[in-house]
Amino acid sequence: MTAEVTGHKDLPRTDDLPALPYRFALPLRRLARPYFRRKYKLTVHHEDRFPLTGPLLMAPNHLSLLDGPLLGAIAPRMLHQLGKIEVFGGLQGAILRRTGQIPVDRSTYDVLAVRQSIKVLRDGRVLNIYPEGTRGPGDFSRIRTGVAYLAMVTGAPILPVALMGTRLPGGDVEGFPPAGSRIDVVYGEPFAVERVPFPRRHSDVQAVADRIGDVLRAHVKAAVDETGHPLPGWRDQKDPDD
Repeated sequence: MTAEVTGHKDLPRTDDLPALPYRFALPLRRLARPYFRRKYKLTVHHEDRFPLTGPLLMAPNHLSLLDGPLLGAIAPRMLHQLGKIEVFGGLQGAILRRTGQIPVDRSTYDVLAVRQSIKVLRDGRVLNIYPEGTRGPGDFSRIRTGVAYLAMVTGAPILPVALMGTRLPGGDVEGFPPAGSRIDVVYGEPFAVERVPFPRRHSDVQAVADRIGDVLRAHVKAAVDETGHPLPGWRDQKDPDD
């Protein structure tokens, strides 16, 4: 029995879950990548830091609606991404599910979404999760515990990602930057936290989340210094995820 199969039997068990689909996403990525490069002045920094094999937790800051589609198109590997269940209706929802994206019901503790996320990582694939949990200033000032929990369960390395320009200063978190806008995507150095067997205490998960937050804040600050591209900051508006 392989290590991956054995991992699915660890708690929480994921051996009863089907693998998420992803092949439909591959041709969409091939179409979307040149589209974004034509539409925006896009620069990707340190792509060589992106691991090309094995499980990976991508941890980008979150500025606008563009973040998910952009990263899904330009990342060196196909991404499974978490998204609020409200956007998984109709034709859009059918496409999201066919491309291996994971709906999350934020009104409760969504056990299925957590287990599907763990399965993605145990299958050796890439999961994109926004540690901030919502679109905002993008400075990682607020870190939720999801990325820490998934890293502690699976041992998957974490890849910091800094996005700049996907929302302009004063721009709407529900919108997209205008065509021709400058966008920088800066990959950081992958790092890992210690894998912790079941049970995992909330206080321990929170402590790991705090350490992850320190790394992510340092990365986004270094990315701003390197590129000279500032974050948009807060806008006086309702939080879109409230």
